[in-house]
Amino acid sequence: MKKHTAHLLCAAAGSLFFSAQSAHAAQTLTEGLVSGSTIKVNVRTRYEDVSWDGYEDANALTIRSRLSYQSGAWNGFAITAEMDNVTEVDHDVDYATWAADPINAGTKKYAQIFDPQGTDFNQALVSYTTFNNSIKYGRQRIILDNARFIGNVGWRQNEQTYDGISFTNKSIRYTNIFAAHITNVNRIFGNAVPVQGDYKQDTNLFNVSYTGFEAGKLTGYAYLIDNVDDATLVGTGAAANKSAAISSNTYGVRWSSTANPSFMYTLEYAKQKGAGSNPLDYSATYSLIEASTTIGRFVPLIGYEVLGSDNGNKGFATPFATLHIFNGWADRFLATPKEGIKDIYASLTTTVKGVQLVAAYHSYEADEKSLAAGATLGKIIDYGNEWNLSASKKIGAVVYTAKYATFDNGNWVQKIGTKSLVSDTSKVWLQADWNF
Repeated sequence: MKKHTAHLLCAAAGSLFFSAQSAHAAQTLTEGLVSGSTIKVNVRTRYEDVSWDGYEDANALTIRSRLSYQSGAWNGFAITAEMDNVTEVDHDVDYATWAADPINAGTKKYAQIFDPQGTDFNQALVSYTTFNNSIKYGRQRIILDNARFIGNVGWRQNEQTYDGISFTNKSIRYTNIFAAHITNVNRIFGNAVPVQGDYKQDTNLFNVSYTGFEAGKLTGYAYLIDNVDDATLVGTGAAANKSAAISSNTYGVRWSSTANPSFMYTLEYAKQKGAGSNPLDYSATYSLIEASTTIGRFVPLIGYEVLGSDNGNKGFATPFATLHIFNGWADRFLATPKEGIKDIYASLTTTVKGVQLVAAYHSYEADEKSLAAGATLGKIIDYGNEWNLSASKKIGAVVYTAKYATFDNGNWVQKIGTKSLVSDTSKVWLQADWNF
């Protein structure tokens, strides 16, 4: 069914595009690729330090070098290419770059820093654009809404991108229609990671937004994720099932206010069910209430986000989200616990002499009672709380950033063997981002 959907998408896109007339006189292919083309260079240097109870402290000094090329247009056609290289400065990676990294120090395993070394094409695509339409084929960056469900994980040095075909249509006034068929997700762990580097897909994404309301923007979406059960990619047995367990159908609606810039709010609700290759039959919901205002130079924000649970057996999953900006910068909730999570949070943002300052606080607890044996059996788990602080300033072409996160665990117990996954954690980042 999903493959038929993809074929229909391609056929519909083709009929819309190739019936359109080019707005410019035809030119040679060489002229099109050279005239109006741009080349950009970005270099991002980052120091990250992680202290995680139960693990050896880890730190990494990495440089991400990015070369981007955008061609000019030839009868509506264009080429985009982007290559990334991530290098550990002393070429001695002594930190765990993914969950199953075998790097150890004595009896303790190093804490994880998800920035493996490597070189890869971040984007490589052909696009065709008319006045109201755009189609892209190849490896591409996709960010939908606030990236809570589909994003590029832009915080990590190696970005997440998608292989497939995408279609954007703006023919209807105030309406943006996006659809995509995805065959592979290139994840942040890179090609060197055998299990988590890529996720083969038979996934369809749909996102439709309408801005004709004076009060705000209304968005509806359907994300039909099917992680293909490829034994050569994810192994067999439990390993294969774990990978397939991200497959789901998610349907949702989002409202973002725009009427009053000094008072903004967002409401969102979604429902998710296991689907495709997922061996789990579950149903869970997502809800968000968020509001912010402006008081002089200060912007306070409060929010309440719930990633629900199906009776404590399976939590609402967002496997392709830009997760770092949600549920705290310490990244303790990169996968939703099976009991779900309720996150009550508040932040305060201001700018002083060109320096943007942000302070945020999160309080976490489970959505459903624990079914696991132990002290939390039959109880709502107190996951703990977290503080986040950041300062950033742009000087010329360089953006300097300093960030800090500290997570204090409540009574949450989650282990793999003797290793705790949720113990107290603190992280520090110092970063310089150059754009040329």
